[in-house]
Parts: sequence; C-alpha cells; structure tokens
Amino acid sequence: MIILSAKDIAKAYGEDVILKDVSFNINKGDRVGVIGINGAGKTTLLDILAGRTKAESGDFFVSEDTTIGYLKQKDDFSPEGTVIEQVEKIFSHFPAMEKEMEMLAKEIAGLAGSPDQEPLLTRYDRIQHEFMDRGGYLYKSEIKGVLSSMAFGPEMYQKTVSTLSGGEKTRLALASLLLEKPDMLFLDEPTNHLDIGTINWLEQYLKSYKGTILIVSHDRYFLDRTVNRIFEIENHRLFKYEGGYDGFAEKKRLKREVEFRHYQNTQKQIKKQEEIIRRFKGHGTEKLAKRAASREKMLARMEKPEAPAAGRSKIKISFKEKFKSGKDVVLAEGLSKAFGHGSNKKTLFEGLDVDIKRGERICIVGQNGIGKTTFMRMLTGEIEPDSGYIKNGHNVSFGYYDQGQQRLSPGNTVLEELKEAYRLYSDTEMRSILGRFLFRGDAVFLKVGALSGGEKARLALLKLMLSGDNVLLLDEPTNHLDIDSREIFEDALVDFPGTVMAISHDRYFLKKIPDRILELTDQGFVEFLGNYDYYAEKKKETGSGSKYLDELKNKDRKVQEKERGNTRENIQEEEPGKREKAPDPAEERKMKKQREAEERRLQREKKATEQEIEMLEKEIGDLEKQMCGEEAQKNLQTLENMGERLSQAKEELTKKYQKWLQYHDS
Repeated sequence: MIILSAKDIAKAYGEDVILKDVSFNINKGDRVGVIGINGAGKTTLLDILAGRTKAESGDFFVSEDTTIGYLKQKDDFSPEGTVIEQVEKIFSHFPAMEKEMEMLAKEIAGLAGSPDQEPLLTRYDRIQHEFMDRGGYLYKSEIKGVLSSMAFGPEMYQKTVSTLSGGEKTRLALASLLLEKPDMLFLDEPTNHLDIGTINWLEQYLKSYKGTILIVSHDRYFLDRTVNRIFEIENHRLFKYEGGYDGFAEKKRLKREVEFRHYQNTQKQIKKQEEIIRRFKGHGTEKLAKRAASREKMLARMEKPEAPAAGRSKIKISFKEKFKSGKDVVLAEGLSKAFGHGSNKKTLFEGLDVDIKRGERICIVGQNGIGKTTFMRMLTGEIEPDSGYIKNGHNVSFGYYDQGQQRLSPGNTVLEELKEAYRLYSDTEMRSILGRFLFRGDAVFLKVGALSGGEKARLALLKLMLSGDNVLLLDEPTNHLDIDSREIFEDALVDFPGTVMAISHDRYFLKKIPDRILELTDQGFVEFLGNYDYYAEKKKETGSGSKYLDELKNKDRKVQEKERGNTRENIQEEEPGKREKAPDPAEERKMKKQREAEERRLQREKKATEQEIEMLEKEIGDLEKQMCGEEAQKNLQTLENMGERLSQAKEELTKKYQKWLQYHDS
C-alpha cells in the first residue's frame, strides 16, 4: 500500500536549482535512507514532504489520516521548559483523562444504590478502556525508559532546555519523537551526537517500529542496519535503489563504471563518425557527400552523455608530517578528572593509563559525557588533570580537530582564516589550496560564522592538513561530512605516516581506521586490540542480443576468408620481353564478366555490412536504454551482463565500420 507518493517535485532558490523532476513512491512499512552530498537537497525534500516548505512545481500525496513526526537538525523547543515537561506534553491527554476518572469515581461513590449511578458507571468504563488501550497505564514507565536510553537520568528531568548542550537537545528531540509514535518518521541526521550504545538502541527500536521511516543520514553503518531502500539525490535528481547501504554502494560502483564506459565509448563513436564524414567528403562524389550530410545530421541528433558523476569535484586530502616523532609518542599514567565541588562534584574518570607509539591508529569510544574530549584536551595541554601525569615523546607535534570547530574565528572570511595560520602562501596559492576543499570563487570571502556545518568541517580539516603535525588528535571528525568526503578523509588517514588518535561513534570509520580501540569508562581505559568488528564481538561476549549476431559474426568470417583469395588467379602475368599481343575478344569478355561479378559481390557484401551495422546500432541503443531503466538497476547480475554485451557490441560495430570503409577505398 502506497503511503506517500511524489511526482516531478522541483525546488530552486533563485537560479540555484536544488531539486528537479523528483518522483517516487513509498509503501507502508518502508524504511528509506536518503543520501547525497552536503547541499544536495536532502533536508529540503523532507521539509517539502512535511509541509514546511513549498515546492516550485510538482505534487505529492500522503495517505489520509497519516501522522508525520519530523526530527530536524535544529529543534523547536521552548527554552524555558524542563526536560520532563517537554516529553510530558506529548501525553497531556492522559492526566486530563485521569482527572476525569477520579471525579467520576467520587460521583459514583456518592450515588451508591441510586439509579443515577448507572450512566456514570458506563461513562467511567468507556474512559477507562480508552485510557488503557492508548497506553495510559504504561506511559510514565515508557517515558522513563526512552529518556534513560537517550542518557537522561532522573537527575536531568528538571534541567531547563536552555541549559542543554546541542547533543542533549538532539537526544531530547529524538526521545520526544519516538514517544509520539507517528505513522511516519522523518529523521534528519538522527545519529549525530549519539554514542555507540545509544545508536545501537535506536537501531533496535527502529527495527521493531511498525510505521514508515524516512532517514537522512551520512552514517553508513546505521543505514545498512535500518533501511531497505536507498534514495540518492545527485545532480538535483533522485535515484532509487533497493536494499541497504552496502548493496547500494556496490550497485552505484557498477553503475558508475557502466556510465564511464558508455561515456568513453560514445566519445569513440563520435570521433569515428567524424572520421567517416571526413573520408566521405574527401572522395568528392555526390553520393558520398549526401552520405556525409546524412551522417552529420545523425551525429547532431546523437545523445551525448555528460561526463559521469564520478568526475564531480571532490575534496582532496593528504596529511603529511613535516618531521617524524620519536617512537614513544605519549605516556599517561594515573590520570583523573572531576568537575564541581561538594555534592555537585562529578568525577569523569580516574586511574587512566595509556601508552601511544609512533604510527599507531587509536580510536576512543565511550558514553557521552564520560570525558573523551576532556582527555584529548589534556594531551594538548588545554586542561590539567587532577592527578597523574602526561609525558610527550621526542619531536611530538599535535594537530587537533575540534568537533565544534571552536578554533575557527567566526568574524574571519574563509581566506583570512587560512592566511592567519599560514602567512607564507600568496593569495593565489591560498585560493588554489582552498579550491581543493571546494571553496571556489566568491566562496573564499564568506564569513566563517555563516558557513554550514559541513563547510566548517572542511575548513578545519584543511587547516589540519596544512599544519604538517605528526600526531593528529581528531574529535568526531566525520560529523558534518557527507559520505564521499568521509571516504576520502578515511583514505587520507590510512596513508598518513604519523600517529592518529580519534574520538568517533562512526562505526564505518571504526571498522576502517583503528588498529586498537580504547573504551573510556569512569575507571580508565579498556583496551580492544582490533577494529570495530572485534570490539563489538568482545562486547557481545561480555554482555556490554544474441543468436542473430552470432550468425552475423560467422558470416563475416567467411567473407573475410573469401577476400583473402586471389581474385585475379586466372590472369597470367605477361612474360617480360615478349611483345604485347592484341587481347583475345573471348578472353576480354571473360575478364569483364569476372570484374562485374566481383563488383556485384562487393556490393552484396557492402549491403550486408550496412545491415549488420544497422542491427548493431539498434542493439546498442536498446541496451543503453535498458541499462538506465529501473528494472536493470535492481538486478546487479543483469546489469553486469548488459554491460559486457554493450562493450562487445561496440567493439563489433567499430570493426564493421572499418570493413565498410574498405569497400569505398578499394
């Protein structure tokens, strides 16, 4: 059953096109992941479907009586309210029902034995059943359960929303939405600011959720475990794929390969057609001139695909170290840290030990608020431990990526921000470097404070890349990066010869980067010698075309074999020195017949070759059309088979053109 349908949705801001001809259907119970580069229009699409933004054109339909819950990247909370007040508003009808039942109970008790008691009992019974059916006896425990899963203990219930951090507000918004239980969930980057334990809980919750879900996310691992369809927004259009993220990634890789081969082959065909036209014109005959004109018209009508999206501009990252550190990078022993005093004192951790060697790639995980960022800032010297000591090794140079980009100056332009840190570069060199991170043209004059989260992340990474530091300290570095940028960034870290220590909840990142994972607890680090898969396993153990073309090929071989024969084998070479005799009329007639027969044979073969060319051109066109169709995109093996046959057909077509040209040159 279709619950949401969209047709030809388009959206633009001035001349900046965001969405164009976007059409899709979503069935009840679907779990759809929406992906695309930053700025592709993912949030805009959700805003349109939720009725918060109007499309320029097109239309969409939501089935009757369907409720939509929307988790946005920016919440709509009232800053004066408390945490518990925010979620209790969702169930405001239950206290009213409880109050009504209480009043009815008193009235019923006062009318004991009276006939007037009967209608009150009926009314009380109806309200009680409704209260029970809607979860009235369970909602308080449900509130506590969901809030607890989102790291809101009872001690936080009375905190005002204005005092919450950005991550806490995101978690509160998600908790409120899950408690509302709408028919459709629109989730915009739901895993941002969540720790691994909370993300795992959310995954399990969404798996058991009975409604329909639309998720905008760059979290590849989360998408692979929660969705059964992928919508990718690319070049203003929406492309649909069945399956999770890994299946999408493989289909997209194959699609790009096919598109690239198609683009290359089309370029070859264009050059081949241009060469044929040139040679036709070079013969100077009226017939071939007409053929050249016909070919030129055909070439003008030919569909000329754009360069495939794989060639789209991407950030270019490479981390270099100006000099090597010593083998021992950092040794820390007995670290502890607490904040506050007296009854308000909160201990983050104590007894923390760590030994880091050159070239290691270490990732730190742990619950939100446990002190991961605090520990990393201890390494940079920004925060002093309450006890213990830290010893840095020889030639250690720290480069720090702050997840909040607090080290960027909001009043600077992008260009000024970079020039302040690296004064030796000229403006031209600096703009060229910024171009590698997609800051081009007037974008270099934008104020840092006006940049999006993704743009700030790119700028901070660029500053880190230019630093040349040999130890990279990264605090949630993949937040705000789109999937393409994340993969490029990960590859750059793999190639970095220095030392990496990263705080991350991105499980794809945790699978690819670390050679050991340190889980921070209030009692220090717990070490796992491997990547995320090993970590998760240990945590689980511990409970924490075608027959016709074949005939044409066989026929072609026979023609070639025949052409190899000597067509003048009956003509005797004249002996040198002998006088030239007058041609024998009978012999002359015989030779004339042979020449005419040869010409007829060549015409037949030429015509057959033209028919073969026509058949191949038709097959190629059909294959290219089928490969772009939705059915082919669903079946990876079918797409591969079509791609192989397309390459074969185009190779055969090239050979046929070469053979056909020989008939005109002979």
